[in-house]
Amino acid sequence: MKLRNIAIIAHVDHGKTTLVDRLLQQSGAFRENQRVAERVMDSNDLEKERGITIMAKATSIAWKETRINIVDTPGHADFGGEVERILSMVDGAIVLVDAAEGPMPQTKFVVGKALKIGLKPIVCINKVDKPDARAGEVINEVFDLFAALDATDEQLDFPIIYGSAKQGWMAESADGPHDQGMAPLLDLVVKHVHAPRIEEGGFRMLGTLLEANPYLGRIITGRVFSGSVKPNQPVKVLDRKGAVVEQGRVSKILAFRGIERQPIEEAEAGDIVAIAGLEKFNVADTLCALDVSEPLQAQPIDPPTLSMTFSVNDSPLAGTEGDKVTSRVIRDRLYKEAEGNVALRVEPAPNSDAYIVSGRGELQLAILIETMRREGFELSISRPKVVFQKGDNGETLEPVEEVVIDVDEEHSGVVVQKMSERKAEMVEMRPSGGNRLRLVFYAPTRGLIGYQGELLTDTRGTAIMNRLFHEYAPYKGEIQGRRNGVLISSEQGEAVAYAMWKLEDRGPMMIEPGWKVYKGMIVGEHTRDNDLEINVLKGKQLTNIRTQSKDEAVRLTPPIKMTLEKALAYIEDDERVEVTPKSIRLRKALLDANDRKRAERAKESVA
Repeated sequence: MKLRNIAIIAHVDHGKTTLVDRLLQQSGAFRENQRVAERVMDSNDLEKERGITIMAKATSIAWKETRINIVDTPGHADFGGEVERILSMVDGAIVLVDAAEGPMPQTKFVVGKALKIGLKPIVCINKVDKPDARAGEVINEVFDLFAALDATDEQLDFPIIYGSAKQGWMAESADGPHDQGMAPLLDLVVKHVHAPRIEEGGFRMLGTLLEANPYLGRIITGRVFSGSVKPNQPVKVLDRKGAVVEQGRVSKILAFRGIERQPIEEAEAGDIVAIAGLEKFNVADTLCALDVSEPLQAQPIDPPTLSMTFSVNDSPLAGTEGDKVTSRVIRDRLYKEAEGNVALRVEPAPNSDAYIVSGRGELQLAILIETMRREGFELSISRPKVVFQKGDNGETLEPVEEVVIDVDEEHSGVVVQKMSERKAEMVEMRPSGGNRLRLVFYAPTRGLIGYQGELLTDTRGTAIMNRLFHEYAPYKGEIQGRRNGVLISSEQGEAVAYAMWKLEDRGPMMIEPGWKVYKGMIVGEHTRDNDLEINVLKGKQLTNIRTQSKDEAVRLTPPIKMTLEKALAYIEDDERVEVTPKSIRLRKALLDANDRKRAERAKESVA
C-alpha cells in the first residue's frame, strides 16, 4: 500500500480529537456494531475528564489504496514538547483552525516549527456550522500568520478545506455539500502530502514516543527512516552524539491499525511503528542495525520555564491517606516520568531530599502531580518559580510569554489594569466580533502565576486566556504577590462548626467542620494583609443554663474550594501544598509559630 504520514496540529479545543474520531469511523476502522467512546484517542482518565489531549498518540486508517498514519497532538502549549518531537515523524500536517476563534497562540507555535522543517500544511477550517463562524476572515488571518512565520511561496500556496468534524463532513466550500463525509479531506491528504522520503542505508529509526507496558516492557514509537526490521533482529541504540547505549534484539514490532496495535512480521522505511524488547532505548535515540554508526538528528526541545520543588510530606497527617510516602519512591517515579517526557527536567535539590522538577507551565506540572496522587503518592509541593537564565553580559533574563485574552468590551479596562500591574506590555488590541476584544500582551511568566482565577472573577467567567512562551528578556523588577494574609490553625484535631462560625468575620474559610487540622495548617484567608493564628477546635462552653439545644443552628458560609491548580497559584514562598490521594491542604513550610518568627527575623536582618 502507498503510505502517507500526517500530524493534526491545532489550538486546544479546536476539535483535533473529534476529527480523528470521524476519520476512523468513516474509513471503516470500527465494526458496525462496535461500541466506541467519544474522543476515542483520549485514552487516560485525566484526558477524558478535562477534555484535553495530554499525550500524543498515533493511529492509522486505510483509504482506497493508501495507508494514512495520523498523529493526534496535544493542543495546550504546556505539552508542546510532545509536538516538537512528532513533527520529525511526519511529512505533512493538517492545521485545524476554529472558524470563529481563528488561529490562536498554540497554532502559531506549532505551525512555526512545522514550517521551519519544510512541511507543507493543509488548512482545515473547522466548526463552520457555528453561528459566529467567519471563515473568510479566518483564512486571511491564517495567511498573515504563515507570512509572519517566514513561510516559503510553496507553503503559502496551501490548500483549504472547510467543514464540521462534529457533524462529520468536509468540503471545498464552507456551504457544503454535506453528503460526502470526510472523503474530500482524505482525498486531499493523499493528493497533497508526498510519500515518505526514504533514506539510503541500513535500518534506522528515531524514537519519539515512550510508554511502559506491563507485558512487553518498554515500547518506543517512531518512524523507520531507512532499511527494514524484523522481530528477533539484533540491533543497537545510539544516543544523539553517536555513542552506543545498548545492544539487543527486537522482541515485537507493532503497527497501528485503527485504534488497535497489531504485531507485524516486518516494518519498512517510511512506516510509523512501535518496537519492544530494548531496556534503555529512549526518546530522541536512534535504533539501528549493527553496522550503522551515524545517529538521526532529533529536533531540539525548547527549555523549561517553570520549576517546583517536590518533597516528602512531613505534616502530622503524613502517611494516613497515601501508601507511597518515602523520598526514594518519589525520586524513582519522577525520573521515570522525565525519561518519557523530554520537556520535563528533574534534579535533586541542594541540602535536602527534595527534587526540583522543571517544566513548560503550571498545567503540565499540575497534571503530573494529579497523576501521582491518583497512584497513591503523598507529596509536599512548593510555590512555582520561574527558571532564570544569565545573559551574555551577565544580566538576569526571565521568561516572557505572549498572552492572548479574549474578553467582553465592558471588562477590558480591568484586564488591562491588572496586566500592567503584573509588568505586562500590551502589543495589540482589536475587536474579535460579538462585542468582544482580543488583547495581546508580552508578560513575564512570574506575573501570570495565579492570574487565571483572578481573571475569571474580574470578567464574570467570560474571558479566555491563552499563553505561549515568547522569549527570555531582561528582568522586569518586583511584582506584587498575594495581598491577603492567611488564617493558620494553632491546634491539632478536628474542626468544630461553632468555632468556625465565631471566626467568620476574620475571613473566608477553606475547610469544613469535621476536617482534620494541625498546627501550621492554613484554614482560611485573612481579611487583612497579615497572617493570623486561630483556634478552630474551640467548642461552646456548656453549663446547665447554656445548652447546645438552646442556641440557633450554626449556619456557615460555604468554604473556598481549593483545586490543585488554584492551590499552587495561591501559595506564597513560605507555604506549601500538601497533596494526598484524598486531600489537598495548604500549610506553612515551618509548622511551628516560633520557627516562623525566627525565620522572619533572620530575613529582616539580612534585608
